[in-house]
Amino acid sequence: MNTRHLHFWPKALPRDIAIPDTNLFYNAEVSATRYPDKPYLIFYDKALSFGEFKRQTEAIAGFLQKDCGVEQGDRVLLDMQNSPQFILAYYGILRAGAVVVPINPMNLTQELAHYVEDSGATVAFVGQELFAQMRPLLGKGLRQIIVAAYSDYISSAPGITVPAFASAPREALTEPGVTLWIDMLDSRRTPGPLTAGPDDLCVMPYTSGTTGKPKGCMHTHRSVMSTAVGGVEWMRTPKDTVALAVLPFFHVTGMQGGMNGSLYNGNALVVLPRWDREAAAEYVQRYKVGTWQAIAAMVVDFLMNPRITEYDLSSVWNMSGGGAPMPEAVAQKMQDLCGITYIEGYGMTETMAPTHVNPLHRPKKQCLGIPIFDVDARIIDPQTLHELPQGEVGEIIVHGPQVMQAYWKQPQATEQAFLIRDGKRFLRTGDLGRVDDEGYFFMVDRLKRMINASGYKVWPAEVETLMYQHPDITEACVVAAKDAHRGETVKAYVVLKPAARGRVNAQDIIDWAHAHMAAYKSPRVVEFVDSLPKSGTGKVQWRALQERETTVDG
Repeated sequence: MNTRHLHFWPKALPRDIAIPDTNLFYNAEVSATRYPDKPYLIFYDKALSFGEFKRQTEAIAGFLQKDCGVEQGDRVLLDMQNSPQFILAYYGILRAGAVVVPINPMNLTQELAHYVEDSGATVAFVGQELFAQMRPLLGKGLRQIIVAAYSDYISSAPGITVPAFASAPREALTEPGVTLWIDMLDSRRTPGPLTAGPDDLCVMPYTSGTTGKPKGCMHTHRSVMSTAVGGVEWMRTPKDTVALAVLPFFHVTGMQGGMNGSLYNGNALVVLPRWDREAAAEYVQRYKVGTWQAIAAMVVDFLMNPRITEYDLSSVWNMSGGGAPMPEAVAQKMQDLCGITYIEGYGMTETMAPTHVNPLHRPKKQCLGIPIFDVDARIIDPQTLHELPQGEVGEIIVHGPQVMQAYWKQPQATEQAFLIRDGKRFLRTGDLGRVDDEGYFFMVDRLKRMINASGYKVWPAEVETLMYQHPDITEACVVAAKDAHRGETVKAYVVLKPAARGRVNAQDIIDWAHAHMAAYKSPRVVEFVDSLPKSGTGKVQWRALQERETTVDG
């Protein structure tokens, strides 16, 4: 076990923390009791108090139970942009004893169908602007869809420009199986007793992989609570600081660092539905924001704003994130502008956000950090599974309270993802890293196929599976290509059917892909080839094409 990092452990912080032995919804009850009138959510200048938040989540839970037939352990889809309704639906689902299945709002109907079928969900919450993508699944797995208009929670005179999808007035939808958010609340249903315990399922975010199909990560109330509490403790977040939420709530980093941590700690949370550098700067100044999480691409864009020096950013005392290393020049500019050091961390969907974070008092640049509370992290040889000495590159494995229970209905994938070492169950991350002489972890490469496009994880096998549905494609292989803005972008090598050659061009394929899959995973570059390189057994040798990209870019 790596212990060198303990020499640099933050003073006054215990090495182990006691995780509350409750369900996650109890945090809403505690904060509502402590701070009934204190603002919890601020959305385009309209505030929702902790007390009102709890009242609305209970009405949602009552509707789910009594009007939708949701029972304990049922999965419920949540497909929205960052908004008060996302958080209210999340906790309403938990109050009903059910399991949240958060969905990336960029997913289209064909992708959504997999989540409905795989999770077994019969009820879904969806943003009004996303309803058209969810609507075809009504009667095809889904029995009930609850549609939310974000404008219901926006001030009548917001002091900043609101994007059109958020300001759009509520539409009148009256078809069977569809309920408007406002009508759900007006039903004023009272939920039954909350019986879910800390070891029951809480949330099931999906992650993809080499199989091409997204897999549900089974997280209990305890594993979700561990990083919600751990994040607050590690960052030493004061209860009266204001947080800014710009990372998407469907992703575990935004879910924990923005949404769940703030509710647990009693912090006011300023919510942005999408990244907007002008709005972020304005709200930091207006609400004296103290802490926020952002990926490197957001920080770069934030600091490139030509008006950035016009804003008062002096209230910011902490900015943190992960997903990709922060460029040193950008980190220095932030230091010069705000007087703070960007704190990098590392985690996965399978670990409900961080397993590693840099200590605030002694961070290192472009570093994953050190293992946080109760985490045992090691480096092994991915072939022999033997533990490697300090300095050598190998696969990162982690053991801790935040690690998922299993992949939903995927026993073989679950078995392959874990190994037992010294009586502990370790998750194989698929990431290659090394540990320096002070016990800090650094990322070196990825063992699994994965493209990191502006912080979004794109799994080539999933994109290939969707591309094979194009009527003119015989074969496709997806790799990462360098991109000045996104870091990496998605490139597809495509073999067309003979009849399509000369008739179909690269832009045709790009446009089709954009219409059939989420924009972040849709190939932005297409190159036609006569054939794909294959092994003697006929398996596509994607590494050869990836190495070709690396050589060309280099």
